[in-house]
Parts: sequence; C-alpha cells; structure tokens
Amino acid sequence: MRRFILTGAPGAGKTTLIEALAARGHAVVPEAATDVNAELLAEGVADPSAAPDFIDRIAACQRARRLAPGAPLQFHDRSAICTLALCRYLGLPQPASLIAELAEIERGAFYERRVLFVEPLGFMTPTPVRRISFEESLRFETIHEEVYRALGYELVRIPRVSVEERIETIERMI
Repeated sequence: MRRFILTGAPGAGKTTLIEALAARGHAVVPEAATDVNAELLAEGVADPSAAPDFIDRIAACQRARRLAPGAPLQFHDRSAICTLALCRYLGLPQPASLIAELAEIERGAFYERRVLFVEPLGFMTPTPVRRISFEESLRFETIHEEVYRALGYELVRIPRVSVEERIETIERMI
C-alpha cells in the first residue's frame, strides 16, 4: 500500500485538498485532531488541548483510522507525527499511546517517506475548532517541518496555487 500524508500549517487547505482528492476517486483518511477537538467541545470542554486525555484521544483516533482496511493508495490528512508536533507546540509531554503509535509507524514503514507539505494560504479562517492566529499557525508549521525532517521524511512542497493546481501537483507526484 502507498499512504501519503498531507501536512502543514493549520488553515493551509489540507482538508479542502483531501475533499478534492476524494471527489476525484482517491481514498482519503480524515484528520483526527479536528474531530477530537469537536468532540471535546461538544462535551462542554472549553479548551480541548487542556483535557488530560487530549493527545491520547487523538493518537487512538489516528491509530483506528490508520488500521482500518483501505485502498492500495491513500491520502491521510495528518498523522501521529503531526500529533508529536502538536505536543511540542503546546508544550505537552508525549503520552505512551503516542510514543507507541510513532514506533509502530516507523517499524512498519507505514507511510511514504515523501510527505506532502501544504504551504499556507497567507491568511487564517478561524473556526470553532481552529482558534489559532495566522502567526501562530506559521510557528506550528515550522515545528511540523522540524519534526518530519528529524524523523527522516522528505517534505514535498505543495505551493499556494488553486485547489485544482495543487491536486494536479499531487497526482503528478504519485
């Protein structure tokens, strides 16, 4: 199986690209952290990242989605490596669940070593789940880049162009 990760700054358009890839018939795996944030907000947690099981919940969701049966070519909206970057960004310790997931990903060479790094759009559209400023999203992006490179991944830049042009770049790459 070939599994590609789409990552980058919050608000860079990864989810839009995942949806466009799905519309073109590609198998996609949605982002876990956004869903966990939404679940915690629905449970009445004002600051999901302060919940004691926040990272554990993301790692569990990512693991379940990663292990679900799927097509031989898949696009993943983020990965547990992004969750490691999130821990560093938030200054949170890495729970055992995340460490185990990262080890399993590496041991099984689960993802392609070339990661699709989506460049920021130049602005941020806040949502109930995404409460980060554009400036903070760029800091988070830098942490993502550092984490992926430190783990030996090659970052393939997906430039800030139209969705169609981004999709064409991705499809040419695969």
